[in-house]
Amino acid sequence: MAKLSAGLLVYRNTPRGPEFLLAHPGGPLFVRRDEGWWSVPKGEPEPGEALLQAALREFSEETGLTPSGPYLELQPITQKGGKQVHCWACEGAFDGGQVKANTFRMEWPPRSGKFGEFAEVDRIEWFDAGTARVKINAAQADLITELERLLQARSRATHQNNLL
Repeated sequence: MAKLSAGLLVYRNTPRGPEFLLAHPGGPLFVRRDEGWWSVPKGEPEPGEALLQAALREFSEETGLTPSGPYLELQPITQKGGKQVHCWACEGAFDGGQVKANTFRMEWPPRSGKFGEFAEVDRIEWFDAGTARVKINAAQADLITELERLLQARSRATHQNNLL
């Protein structure tokens, strides 16, 4: 059975268009990795945990921030390794930069016998849609595209209602 993951894609509207909050993985393996390595904050649900609740918990654990709804469910995507990611979007006004993420323990350097504690996420940043598609894990780029399309449709509908 494929692994499941649940995440949250936070966006904010700017005069130049929407921006998307992405997370960069922490730890020594990702220090010099950039394009294609960013992600929506996400993780695996606990047994019996609803996917949206898992997405909210993971977002808070990986960023130290507390999102608020309403939440818009996006189409699930499947990453290269087969993991299925369920994602919700919500608007937010968080600062980018350093985060207060959970940590993990790993041997570093490899086969050294020395262990260190590393943050799951070392930073979060806002990106416009074009840059976000380059920075994010390739399979997750569809989440940016879908949300951008939904936001444009909402904007058109609002504009049409204002004309009536």
